[in-house]
Amino acid sequence: MKKSFTFIDLFAGIGGLRIPFEELGGKCVLSSEIDEYAQDTYEANFGERPKGDITRIPSEEIPEHNILLAGFPCQSFSIIGKGMGFADTRGTLFFEIERILRDKQPDAFLLENVKRLVSHDDNKTFKVILEKLSALGYYTHWKVLNALDYGLPQKRERIIIVGFKDNCPFFFPKPVKKRIPLTELIEDHSKVDKKYFASAKITKKRQEKVKEEIVPKPAIWHENKAGDIGIHDFSCAIRAGASYNYLLVDGIRRPTPRELLRLQGFPEQFKIAVSDQQIRKQAGNSVPVPMIREIAKQMIISMNAQPLSVGIITAEDQAQTILNVMTSNEK
Repeated sequence: MKKSFTFIDLFAGIGGLRIPFEELGGKCVLSSEIDEYAQDTYEANFGERPKGDITRIPSEEIPEHNILLAGFPCQSFSIIGKGMGFADTRGTLFFEIERILRDKQPDAFLLENVKRLVSHDDNKTFKVILEKLSALGYYTHWKVLNALDYGLPQKRERIIIVGFKDNCPFFFPKPVKKRIPLTELIEDHSKVDKKYFASAKITKKRQEKVKEEIVPKPAIWHENKAGDIGIHDFSCAIRAGASYNYLLVDGIRRPTPRELLRLQGFPEQFKIAVSDQQIRKQAGNSVPVPMIREIAKQMIISMNAQPLSVGIITAEDQAQTILNVMTSNEK
């Protein structure tokens, strides 16, 4: 494949998948996002408003492209959601991806979802997805990756599925050694609007639960479902539907919209064009940009390499390893 290439950006959110592929010389020929507020942010930053509901876009209206990108809706498979998977209408949106891959036959794709997709419904959901992709003629590779391993101070585990029409020699990127410290992303409290500070009641409640004698600063305080407080020099996963005080900087204030975007690896010049409430949701639904950047680099290298003559791993082989992978991740 030549250095220049085209791609489509499905379930585009605010463009977290788009940024790295544009950096590598790609041209986006179609974007689709159903949420109007996410469309506002996307348009402010990329100069184009995404088309809406992908189910209403016929395949013949989708331009030819080299790579399909899709961070398809994950609520159906997440712990926070009801975990209904394909029983949920949002879960069936994977079949829109299948439709487009079948009808347009791009050279490659990158799909992103929550880690729980792998184990959902005793691994049956993921096995169906891999079998569908294999049946379309794609050589498919998948792995659960953590944004912490790719330079970001955010623990965010996601399943990444990459596929190629040719049998490309693909390898997921190795973790990077250096992580951006919170000190480079978090503002001094004195410079932050008072509206982001938690109430005295919330602050006192959090502090009463802290048992550590020495608390690092800056730090992100995370309250889990059980009400326990974890204090780290990184953030736990930013979540779109989390409680307002789920994450507190130094136990006293909520991250600002800009800090949330930084924790996802968005560039400093990325424009905020919506309310605080909406940017919290958008950041929580987005992808860790630096992690996607490393994957994108590997994909382009693979697509320009000489195809292998023997299959690497089929979808069936991959499906059989799911239990082993999940068992090792839980240890």
